Amino acid sequence: MTKRILVIIQRSNGDVLLSLPLINSLFEFFDSPEIDLLVNDDTYPVAKLLPNIKSIYEFSYQKKQNYRYKQEKKIIKQIFRKYDLSINLTSSDRSVIYALLASKKSISAVEKTFKKSWWKKLFLTNYYYFDFNNHILKNNLQPLNYLGIKHSKVMPSLKVSKAAMEKVKKNLKERNIYEFLIFHPSAQYHYKIYPQYYRHKLLQKLSTLNVTILVTGSSNEIDSEIKYNLQSIPNIIDLIGETTLEEYIALSELSKGYIGMDTLNMHIAAMQNKRIFAIFGPTITSMWSPWSRDLNKASSKNTPLQKYGNITIFQANMECVACGKAGCNNSGTSICLDNINPNHIINWKLYTGENIPVFSLKKIYLQGKVIDVHDGNTISCIFFIPLYNTVFNLTVRL
Repeated sequence: MTKRILVIIQRSNGDVLLSLPLINSLFEFFDSPEIDLLVNDDTYPVAKLLPNIKSIYEFSYQKKQNYRYKQEKKIIKQIFRKYDLSINLTSSDRSVIYALLASKKSISAVEKTFKKSWWKKLFLTNYYYFDFNNHILKNNLQPLNYLGIKHSKVMPSLKVSKAAMEKVKKNLKERNIYEFLIFHPSAQYHYKIYPQYYRHKLLQKLSTLNVTILVTGSSNEIDSEIKYNLQSIPNIIDLIGETTLEEYIALSELSKGYIGMDTLNMHIAAMQNKRIFAIFGPTITSMWSPWSRDLNKASSKNTPLQKYGNITIFQANMECVACGKAGCNNSGTSICLDNINPNHIINWKLYTGENIPVFSLKKIYLQGKVIDVHDGNTISCIFFIPLYNTVFNLTVRL
């Protein structure tokens, strides 16, 4: 009988958040077992908001080498043979060893190359290949196949406390904010962040919409730098560093939609079934795109411009995109983000009016925005062709 389960997720915030369907499936199938998590310390704020979790172990990659040994010794002592089942969602050597030590029954992702994975395959009870052409949510659900657990890929939403929601509502009311869009310019890593000069241009254009724009972010070093360089623009309100993660989730729940980077906040908006305009750098969209709750799917391809359900993704039209690296040649800097013009984003209907579909013709991508409706019989649209930087008007008779 499976009573205690350890789930190991030593990756980023998004990985931890998108483990929720797996955790919920385990909790339901095994009739409320004790589920513990082992995560990296910088993802702990996300992990502690997941439901059905009893305890969380943290590992820090930032500590000095001699401290790491003490840290690992402590973690091993805490988890050694304490579990009926261990599931590891990453293929790193360290996380696989944790899974093997935690339980006699272990399931883990492994690399496809024999040189890296032979010993893992030898000792693990079950293993699966981490498929970089598959969405992360689908990858995270693979361990259920070995347990005979049927699952749906429906992404549940995170719940926040009543206190957090009331605090956010009160703050919005005090500022006379009733309808708003979220613009989230930061990400966990520098190579995912839109350049400052484009960010400012986009905010200037967003300020002309008939809705308040709330700029969000945490108080970490990356976000603090963005806040420092954020210029005063009418109709733009800076909330960087002013909300906890739980309060941000409440804020997102109350918003009309999300505009911003490929990061945790984008996935939160997707969980809440919000309208999303996501800006991607080198990330592989077929693996990391927002999961549509309406369509129960994510992007299955990598193209410069794509729309499915209420989600629109912008990515540079370059041969190297999407490389999936941490910036160009893993340099931490992504030239592809320099090639997404703010005009291409703002020409979409961001807030009100009918949705104009994406038209693709010989790799020329057209973007549409409703600008007027005449007597209910015709719609006037303005279209923009990014490839040729050309704008033209079109009137459609209904």
